[in-house]
Formats: sequence, C-alpha cells, structure tokens
Amino acid sequence: MAWIRTISEEEATDDVARQYKAAVKRTGKVYQIVKMQSLRPDIMRAFMTLYTQLMHGVSGLSRAEREMVATVVSRVNHCHY
Repeated sequence: MAWIRTISEEEATDDVARQYKAAVKRTGKVYQIVKMQSLRPDIMRAFMTLYTQLMHGVSGLSRAEREMVATVVSRVNHCHY
C-alpha cells in the first residue's frame, strides 16, 4: 500500500481548513480520499467540483444509479472508497 503524507484536521489552515469544514458539513467527516489531496488544495477544490457535478449535476442517471456505478467500479478495482 502506498503512503501519502497528508495534512491532519488539527493542523489544517486557510483553504485546506475551509475544505475540511465543508467535507464535514457534507458527510460528517473528512474521508481519506479528500485528505490525500491536502498538500494541493487547488487540486482538492477541482476534485470536489468535479465530484459534485458528477454526483449532483444534471444527468440521465438518478443519484442512486450514480452511487451504484461508483460502488461497482470501486469493487472491481478493489478500492474501499
């Protein structure tokens, strides 16, 4: 397993702290997939924008169908996210 240095919630400042706070508001916690981008807050912002559009934007798929696709793809890739 790869190890990626991250910024903890306790040491987060400025943009990272704001994005962590938004993550907690969205899901109740800051998941590792978000923390692994903490050294590049610009990338974290872009990722969250893409994720929000994919999962909540206009689509021919329902939210449940999108979640199902994400779950199946994660399972096929042996990813617990």
